[in-house]
Amino acid sequence: MGSLNKMNFITRLSALCLRRKSNMQQRHQSSRRPAVPLGSRILTDPSKVFEHNMWDHMQWSQEEEEHAKEKAAENSLVKVQLEDQDKYEREASKYWNEFYKTHKNNFFKDRNWLFLEFPEILPEKMREQLKIEEKPSEHTKINIANSFSHEKEMFEQREKYWKKNTGDNSTSEKGYVYNKKQSKSIADSSQGKNNEEEVNVLESFPGSDATYRILEVGCGAGNSVFPILNVLCNTPGTFLYCCDFASGAVELVKSHSSYNSAWCSAFVHDVCDDALPYPFPDEILDVILLVFVLSTIHPDRMQKVINRLVKLLKPGGMLLFRDYGRYDTAQLRFKKGHCLSENFYVRGDGTRVYFFTKEEVRNMFNLAGLTEVQNLVDHRLQVNRKKKVKMHRVWVQGKFQKPLLLSLNNPEETTNRHPYG
Repeated sequence: MGSLNKMNFITRLSALCLRRKSNMQQRHQSSRRPAVPLGSRILTDPSKVFEHNMWDHMQWSQEEEEHAKEKAAENSLVKVQLEDQDKYEREASKYWNEFYKTHKNNFFKDRNWLFLEFPEILPEKMREQLKIEEKPSEHTKINIANSFSHEKEMFEQREKYWKKNTGDNSTSEKGYVYNKKQSKSIADSSQGKNNEEEVNVLESFPGSDATYRILEVGCGAGNSVFPILNVLCNTPGTFLYCCDFASGAVELVKSHSSYNSAWCSAFVHDVCDDALPYPFPDEILDVILLVFVLSTIHPDRMQKVINRLVKLLKPGGMLLFRDYGRYDTAQLRFKKGHCLSENFYVRGDGTRVYFFTKEEVRNMFNLAGLTEVQNLVDHRLQVNRKKKVKMHRVWVQGKFQKPLLLSLNNPEETTNRHPYG
């Protein structure tokens, strides 16, 4: 019964997602990018602005945009001293540990919107099953077919890739395939017993028996982890990894009543240290979730972080991104003396935040070899109805896919553009 309830829950989410997708006004997107369910509450009558807490797809006036630029320039005039900047970099994990020690899991709300924004989190078979069970109207059927055709073709192409590179006895569903190939290579080498031990470790990593694997980077107290687990925990073959460099955050996840090591592995990891091994091999992940995480990292280190994460994805795997956008209210509220560098700030508690443009996001992921599937700016108007205050919220959201066809000599060099880019 629990499994049925979860399926019904996702069915309702998917139906809502598709209805919003077909009705929303397609703003802030290029003609080749698909519409996404970022919300459908559009402010058409300014006199009614205080009737709701949030309005979607807001267009900024030229005056509002100029004011935002002036505010950002003003609060960036005085920079944090270099020695203090070094301290915030060295002790970043300490500040986040103190944050979670103070707030526990009470600061952020659970991200139950994840499946609306990122249906790609769901395994292909579950999405196909939902498509059948929903039995939509003719108009919605067209939208469903379009939304699922990309993933279906990607899945078939991924099957061909794995069979070509690992043999007919293996399929892309078995992330274990990679390990068998690596095991043979190691076992045939001259290292002997030590390498055989390494093979055994690789073959017994957490989630080694799974066929669909997700990694959330910067899991915090689990505000994405548990909404995902609540949906996938009874889906055979799925496994969720989650990591954070704040040990206090990982402990909060592990101590949660819904945490189960049979479905999830939470671990402490600093993604800025690319020499640190992950508890699983490269090229086994179907999805990486990078939500409000990259903004906490020094801009000079972001590209290396992305490059390393890309190595963890299977060919055809997807990286899902959402973070703060340029001139978000949070950026404009900073006082002088909190700016570390251009569009990079430190909060009063020592944690840091960067504010992106979609062009910056595109460039970083393209440089890492990923194909852009979606990249847009989400402008919303948040309202405090009691105080009659209006706040412009700006986020950047993107979906980037690892190409299927890679150079055998240099896995990071794409030999063909992904056919769906």
